[in-house]
Amino acid sequence: MKTSFNKYGVLAGHDLCEITLSNDHNMSVKILNYGATLEKVLLNGEDMILSLAKPEDYSKERNFLGGTVGRICGRLRLGQWRHGQQIWQLPVNDGKNHIHGGHGTDMEVWHFKLSATEQSARADLTYFDPDGHNGFFGNLRLHVVYELDNENNLRYEINCVSDQLTVFNPANHTYFNLGESAKELNLQMNADYYLPVGADGLPTSGMAKVAGTAFDFTKGKRVKEALDSDDEQIKLRNGLDHPFILNGNQPAVVLRGQKHTMTMTTNAPAVVIYTANHFNHQGLTAAYGAYDGITFEAQCPPASGTDLSEITLLPFEHYQRKICWNFE
Repeated sequence: MKTSFNKYGVLAGHDLCEITLSNDHNMSVKILNYGATLEKVLLNGEDMILSLAKPEDYSKERNFLGGTVGRICGRLRLGQWRHGQQIWQLPVNDGKNHIHGGHGTDMEVWHFKLSATEQSARADLTYFDPDGHNGFFGNLRLHVVYELDNENNLRYEINCVSDQLTVFNPANHTYFNLGESAKELNLQMNADYYLPVGADGLPTSGMAKVAGTAFDFTKGKRVKEALDSDDEQIKLRNGLDHPFILNGNQPAVVLRGQKHTMTMTTNAPAVVIYTANHFNHQGLTAAYGAYDGITFEAQCPPASGTDLSEITLLPFEHYQRKICWNFE
C-alpha cells in the first residue's frame, strides 16, 4: 500500500495538492485537498467516476464532482432554521432557498496528512470553519478520512464538532459511472420509501412508497427504466433528484455495469440520488451530458419546512458519517 502527493498550484496562499492512495491490486484513488474531493477512482487505470480533465479545473468553477459539500448539502426552504421560537436566516442562493452551504466546504483548501501500512493507505483532511461563515453558527472543526485497502474498499468518513448549537448535514458528491453512462447501469437499493419533491426540489408531502413506481429499485433495474418513465416526479426534475429513505439493510446501494460493480454501505438514514440532469456537454464538464453519472449523497433527508431538528448539532456533540464503497 502506498501514498503520495503532488502540488499542482496555489490558491489564496494555500498549496493545492493531488493525493494518491494505491493498493497492491492495481486500484488507486486520487483526492484533492481542494474541497476534500474524490477526484478519480481507478481500476487498472479505468476511472469509475466522473472527473474533470485536470486538478486545476476543480477550483475554476463550482461543479460538485466528488466534493465534500457542506455545511449543508442540499436545500433549505427559504434558507431558514427554526429553533424554538427563534428563526435564523442562512444565505439564499437558489431562488428563494438555500443550497449546498453557500460558499461551501467543497470550495475550501483543506490541510492533510498521509499514512500507509501493509493493510491500508489513508488520507486525513481537516478544515476549520469559523463561527459566522456563510451565516452558520459555531466554530466547526471538520475531519474527513479516505482509506483504501487491498479488498478494493474505499472508506470515507466525515467527523466534526461545533462549539455552538448549529445545523450540519454534509455529503460527498461523487458521480459514479463505472466507466459507462450511468443511465445504462443496474441499480439495486434498500429503500422502500422516497420523498416526492416540488418544482424547487424540496419535499412536499412526506414519504411515499416506491412499490409500483419508477422509484422502486428494491429488486434492481436499469437506471434508464426510471428515467424513461412517465412518472410526473421524474418529468418535474428532468430525471432522478430525490431523497430515498434507507431501510437499514446493507448494502444500501449496489450499482452494476457490464464490467464493474460498486457496492455502498453507510450509516446514513437516506441517500439523495441525482442523475446529473443538468449536464449538457458545456463548460468544464463538457465531456459529460445528462445521466452520464449518478450520485448517492449519504445524509439526512432534506426537510420540507424550517424544522431542522434532525440535523441540529448540540455544542461539542460528535458528528460522524460513514461510507464504504467497494469496487469490483
